[in-house]
Amino acid sequence: MYAVIKTGGKQYKVAAADTITIEKLEAEAGDVVLFPEVLMLGGEAGTTIGAPFVAGASVSAEIVRQARGPKTISFRKRRRQNSKRKKGHRQDLTIVRISEILVGGAKPSRAAAAKPADAMPLGIAGLPAGGGRDTSNLSLIAGIGPTIEKKLRAAGITTWEQIASWTDADVEAKDQELALRGRAKREEWVEQAKELLAGKPPRAKADQAEQKSGEDW
Repeated sequence: MYAVIKTGGKQYKVAAADTITIEKLEAEAGDVVLFPEVLMLGGEAGTTIGAPFVAGASVSAEIVRQARGPKTISFRKRRRQNSKRKKGHRQDLTIVRISEILVGGAKPSRAAAAKPADAMPLGIAGLPAGGGRDTSNLSLIAGIGPTIEKKLRAAGITTWEQIASWTDADVEAKDQELALRGRAKREEWVEQAKELLAGKPPRAKADQAEQKSGEDW
């Protein structure tokens, strides 16, 4: 069975065990949330379309973690006015795992009960998978500036976990692929990523200030 739900002004087609990224919800990792706005249900029994919502239907999900989207840059320059303005933005997002699709006014089962925070899966080499932190903020790794971060994201490298999992061969391959000129090895990106995942502060003082501010500079 699948359902089409509405949340954050967007529509998502979901099924049990799916993991999706949606607009930010005010909840903690492990919390169970309910999406009551179900636009359509589908399955072997046929399709039910709501008007606008399917009566008695809802979808329960578990919060996996809070995250942030990729950085977008807004740059404005006024000609001959000596005026420039540059702003960065990263959208707050929530990653959820669909638990159940409920019909007939049913309530979430006990299997969908919130899990304790220490039940969250482990990441690379037994390190906590994010631990509630924003592991997509690559700029907290010393040596990764806006230009290199853009290259990494274009290559699909968006989290500390990915960098922490690199082997020596991976480092060499990425160095050649992205023309990093040996920076990843020289500046110990893999070690830095593992330190951040373990909860240690960034190596650079400016990055420490950025992390405390909660903003992406």
